[in-house]
Parts: sequence; C-alpha cells; structure tokens
Amino acid sequence: MDTRFNDKSVVITGGTRGIGKGIAKVFLGHGANVTIVGRNSDDGEAAVAALSGYAATGSVSFAQGDMSLESDCVEIMEFASQHYGGIDILCANAGIFPEKALEAMTGADIDLMLAVNLKGTILSVKAALSYLKNSQNPRVIITSSITGPMTGFPGWSHYGASKAGQLGFMRSAAIELAKYKITVNAVLPGNILTEGLTDLGSEYLDGMRSSIPLGDLGTVEDIGYACAFLASPEARYITGHSLVVDGGQTLPESQAALDAIR
Repeated sequence: MDTRFNDKSVVITGGTRGIGKGIAKVFLGHGANVTIVGRNSDDGEAAVAALSGYAATGSVSFAQGDMSLESDCVEIMEFASQHYGGIDILCANAGIFPEKALEAMTGADIDLMLAVNLKGTILSVKAALSYLKNSQNPRVIITSSITGPMTGFPGWSHYGASKAGQLGFMRSAAIELAKYKITVNAVLPGNILTEGLTDLGSEYLDGMRSSIPLGDLGTVEDIGYACAFLASPEARYITGHSLVVDGGQTLPESQAALDAIR
C-alpha cells in the first residue's frame, strides 16, 4: 500500500463531483486526510459516503462553502485545519463552465465565471496561506484547462479567459510564495469524462474522442494522479509550471495529422 501522503491534510475545492472527486479518490488511496469542498450539502454527504471506501489510512470530510466568497474560504480552511491539524496541500479545483455565445453574453455571465474560476482560486490560496506556511511540504495545485491557455472553443470565451487568468496568477504566486517553500503549479485537463461533459451529449463526446491521438477521453483519476505527482516529494523543485493531461489533444497541427495514424 502506497501511503506517501499518510497524515497529510489535503483540501480539494469543488471536490464533490467530477475531477475534484477523482482527485480526492487518488489522495485518499495514498493515505491522506481529505477535506472536499462544495456548495451543496447533499452532494457533499453523498461524495463522502462514496469516497470513504477509498481511504487507505486517512479519512474524508465535507466543508460547505462558496469559493467566490472570501468569508467562506476562510471558514473552510479553518475547518480543515481544525479537523486534520493543518493544511499541507491545496487543490484549487472549483470551477464552472456554462456555455454562452459572445454575442449573447452579459456582464453578469462574465462576473459569475470570473468570480468562481479566477477569484475563487485566488481567495482559496490566500485563505490557506497561514496553514501552508506551517507545513513541511506545502503545495498548491490549480486545476486550469487546455481551453484558454492553449486552445479555444465557441461558447467558452469567458471560461477560457478565466482559465488563462489562473495561470497568470500561478506564475506570480509561485515567485511570491517561494520564500515559504510553497510550490504553486497547475494541471491542464483536456476532455475528461465527467458528469458535466456527459451532459454535452454523445455527439460531442464522439467528436472529442476523434480529436485525441490516444483515442479516448481521460478519466478523473488521470487528473488525480497528475495532482499527486505535483504534491509529491519528487516534485519539490517544480514550481510555476503547468502539466497538460490531454491524451495528446493539443499536439496535431491539423486533422491530417490524426488521419495519418488511423
């Protein structure tokens, strides 16, 4: 049994569904104590029940809150610290991705996207800082996306802007927090099979599979393993960088490159 994160306290925002839940599963399997964060208590309780069976030596707890609110971020980090004796790893994963064409987009649509995805990331890191400073191996791992930093897709211009913004924050935060030995990195998922992606329909999923050199969508655990690496002792000298986990989706220069391997 690999218990490399035994006794480590991990906070995963947006941890009750999708990628966040997959990240929690991986850390629990490696012995961590995990606090998952979400806005819905029913989802939180269901996730705790589902995840408890994956715990190697630690446990999982749920903290309810909205990461776009500074007061909620503070309360969540206090809860995790009191429950597990501190915070060693923060996975800033909370995010939304409602589709909206640019012509139909309102200021409220933009404000909501940036508040959750970008502002929420910054506030969660800020709220965790005092606890991370007391950790022997403090880590911050941000869930960004290939959409925005590397690619684009119609209907997600505000989403792409929020995800690119996370990387801008990451680079400066990595420099600023280096004096505390806190590393700040990001994972950039491609198309990962989650509840949200499934909602887009089979036609969308089939189209995405055809654009990926490895020929399939990623799993939530694939992102969890990437986060576990960035949180590991082996990654102690990596900060301010992005790890793309996309099955090669961003590699082809044209459809012809994919046709050549099929």
